[in-house]
Amino acid sequence: MKKILFCFVAVLFTLAANAQDKYADIKFDATSFDFGKFYSDAGKQTHTFTFTNTGNMPLIINQAVTSCGCTVSTYTKEPVAPGKTGKVNVTYNGLGKFPGAFKKTITLRTNARTPLVRLYVEGDMQERK
Repeated sequence: MKKILFCFVAVLFTLAANAQDKYADIKFDATSFDFGKFYSDAGKQTHTFTFTNTGNMPLIINQAVTSCGCTVSTYTKEPVAPGKTGKVNVTYNGLGKFPGAFKKTITLRTNARTPLVRLYVEGDMQERK
C-alpha cells in the first residue's frame, strides 16, 4: 500500500512540475521610444515596438490601454507562437495639444508569465514660429 501511495504522489509531483513549465513570455527589443523634438504641424508620430515570445506556449495580447486619448495603439491580435515575433504600433497625435515635453504609457495585458507590460513613448512637441 505504501508503494502505491508513493507512486501516486510521485506522479502528482511530476504532473505539477510539467504544468509549471508551460508558459508564454514576452520580450521586447525596447520598451521605450523617444520621438525627440518635432513640430506640432508635422502630423502624427508613430513607432513600432517589436516583441518575441520567449516562452513555450502561444502568447496572446488581450488588451492595450493608453494613458491618454492622444495616443493610440494597435497590436498583433492572433496568438504569437513560441519563438515568433509580433508588433505593437503606437501613434501620438499632438493636434490641439499644448506644446512641450510629454511621456505616454501603453499598458499591455497578456497571458505571459508577467501579465502586465508597460511601453513608453515620449517627445518634445514644439510650436512652429
